[in-house]
Amino acid sequence: MHAITIPEPGGPEALVWDEVPDPVPGEGEVLVEVAAGAVNRADILQRQGFYEPPPGASPYPGLECSGRIAAIGTGVSGWKVGDEVCALLSGGGYAEKVAVPAGQLLPVPEGVGLTQAAALPEVACTVWSNVFMIAHLRPGETLLVHGGSSGIGTMAIQLAKAVGARVAVTAGTKEKLERCAELGADILVNYREQDFVEEVGKATDGAGADVILDNMGAKYLERNVKALAVNGRLAIIGMQGGVKGELNIGALLAKRAAISATSLRARPLEEKAAIVAAVREHVWPLLAGGHLRPVVDREIPMPDAAAAHRVVEESGHIGKVLLITPRAA
Repeated sequence: MHAITIPEPGGPEALVWDEVPDPVPGEGEVLVEVAAGAVNRADILQRQGFYEPPPGASPYPGLECSGRIAAIGTGVSGWKVGDEVCALLSGGGYAEKVAVPAGQLLPVPEGVGLTQAAALPEVACTVWSNVFMIAHLRPGETLLVHGGSSGIGTMAIQLAKAVGARVAVTAGTKEKLERCAELGADILVNYREQDFVEEVGKATDGAGADVILDNMGAKYLERNVKALAVNGRLAIIGMQGGVKGELNIGALLAKRAAISATSLRARPLEEKAAIVAAVREHVWPLLAGGHLRPVVDREIPMPDAAAAHRVVEESGHIGKVLLITPRAA
């Protein structure tokens, strides 16, 4: 098979479409013939040499994919060869085939195309686990999503609206904010021109956001705490704004607030399987019912993954950028 390899860390040109050995599914795994993968920020960090795959994971980038089951390892039940699936991965999505633990498989949702399904696993699992399983967003509460036009942001908007929450978003252009509004966002903040603390405060009569989904990390830490409501919950899922920030414990105590920080990639298999099972139970019916949809900006041939990385690095997209394998094109 072919896969995107990274012979040496570097810029997008470091991504090389090369012939590599086929993966073999082990016990509890299935082999998926990949139709499409999706680009995530973690893939860019891996390409740059800053984010090594967990021990035992595929060395190739790609944290999600869609395709068809080509073979089944021992100890797997409930799936058969030919099933159309999408999957949460620890790596290997930028390839024509990938071995996947069965607990990280999801059926392609009703009403979603095979390639488009590649846009779902990472964002659905990230949003559901952080906003609902950890931060417990409830109907009538306000969710603030930083990077509302990203893949995670577009999913967070739709899921929060589906459960009856109010949604505030930040984004850097009028076009991106308009797309967020089309998905259901109620409060639109251009972070280049407005202060999200002030705007969320005004829109909530001073109450603030009950839950904040943050991809920035250190840069927004102090202001995120200011923007939280009493009993608010801050869920940090990224470090695009740095890794070290100063936290005013007094401000956190005064609001009786909580901060969580998580990632998916390095979690134990049983934790990932529990998240995937919860997503299948709660999110997949919303997709089948037409209440949610994957937001895909563009599809790029997988051998040209460098072009896809450039798009994502320049933030020139809304939703997800997909990589399509040659046999699925």
